[in-house]
Amino acid sequence: MSQLSHEQIAKALNISKGVVSKYVGLANNAGLDWEAAQALDERQLTVLLLPRAAAAGRFVEPDWAAVHRELDRKGVTLVLLWQEYRAAHAECRTWGYTQFCAHYKDFVARLKRSMRQHRRAGEKLFIDFAGSTIALVDGSRAQVFVAAMAASSCVFACATLAQRLEDWIEGIVRALAFYGGVPQLIVPDNPRALIAEPDRYEPRANATVQDLCRHYGCSVLPARPRSPKDKATAESAVQVVTRWVLARLRHQTFATVAEVDAAIAALLPSVNERPFQRLAGSRASVFAELDAPALMPLPAQRYELARFKTVKVHIDYHVEIEAHRYSVPHALVGQALEARLTRACVELLLRGQRVASHARNERRGGYTTVDAHMPAAHRAHKEWTPDRLIEWGQRIGVSTGEVVTRQLQLFKHPEHGYRSCLGLLSLAKRYGAARLEAACERALVLGTVKYRHVRDLLANNRDRLQNPDQSDWVSPTHANVRGPGYYQ
Repeated sequence: MSQLSHEQIAKALNISKGVVSKYVGLANNAGLDWEAAQALDERQLTVLLLPRAAAAGRFVEPDWAAVHRELDRKGVTLVLLWQEYRAAHAECRTWGYTQFCAHYKDFVARLKRSMRQHRRAGEKLFIDFAGSTIALVDGSRAQVFVAAMAASSCVFACATLAQRLEDWIEGIVRALAFYGGVPQLIVPDNPRALIAEPDRYEPRANATVQDLCRHYGCSVLPARPRSPKDKATAESAVQVVTRWVLARLRHQTFATVAEVDAAIAALLPSVNERPFQRLAGSRASVFAELDAPALMPLPAQRYELARFKTVKVHIDYHVEIEAHRYSVPHALVGQALEARLTRACVELLLRGQRVASHARNERRGGYTTVDAHMPAAHRAHKEWTPDRLIEWGQRIGVSTGEVVTRQLQLFKHPEHGYRSCLGLLSLAKRYGAARLEAACERALVLGTVKYRHVRDLLANNRDRLQNPDQSDWVSPTHANVRGPGYYQ
């Protein structure tokens, strides 16, 4: 430094000669030479050269990482944290609220983008499917479901066969069991499997998803279409799982989805227990501290996938589901009900209230009837009785009346045959009463009384063929006929 003039130093640093002279004088007063100054950092130089300014600028530095974590707790604000900071350092020099916020903003700007969003503890669970898949030996590929808690970014992942409704539901149910509690909101993207109407302002989930939310006491709030910031936590979680789980499995061979799922489960602890780079703790420790205490408790029973369909109660007070008929209270004849179908149960709902429940029955064409659903005196809707149906058939013809009678006798409860009888009698409108009577007469000769057989006879014009006269038939004489004398 002594080899250069003050003017040369000023030109080299683009400052005035007065500033150079000032700091050279301060260094001389402090007894510093060039070699001694090189060993000091900026703060130490400030203390030696400008002791008053350094003393005036000694503010107590808050633990910004702790401030950042506390903001994730429900009800905690920067004002409250600033007041606690001032109270904890009442004897020291502290920042005002504006400076406190500015320094915190500078701290947050140095964090990863996904960590800048303030998420309340236990409030949201983000879910998505990873773009990467894992090949199986049969040529198919296992999909990877990913979930992450908002405040802690604690990650869950599992393997599924596809991305259908049942795969989404299975992933959500397993994720909630993994976390040991239920968040207030579940935030997916807008997959067709979950969201019936992906509207930007009023999205609507399908009936199965709404049923899952009722079971767990939470809500589903899909991210806005084309708004990736709404689900930045999910995007980050997918990236973490892809890099730290799926990438490690790239050299392994899997035969089934279950094998992939087991391999993913074995790697998840290493992901969640990996320390943060800029913050204290890990995903697992922050989850235990913030999210876990704020989650709602799990219900006693695990959710079972349910599908919904609208059904109508027929005049025999049964509804038809997958070719099987289930009874409901007879007073609901003609009403439209909502059927909730699970693997083991069929529930019938009227305006959200359950009116009947049955064990699932896969027998096609069968009936499941509860006696309590039948009317006490008049075993069907008043407009339709067995006697009325028989009388209606007899007005068409004797054979038609006989077919109707036998149809009603086929079932334990005659009401089960009402629809078959009505279908049979309705054929008179299309083909005429005379042809229906002829078809029923031929059906009785053939030994059948089923509606579809009579319908086919009419459709094929078999009713117009003359029935053979059984009394005129005589067996021809031949050597194989022994005759009555043979047995005497």
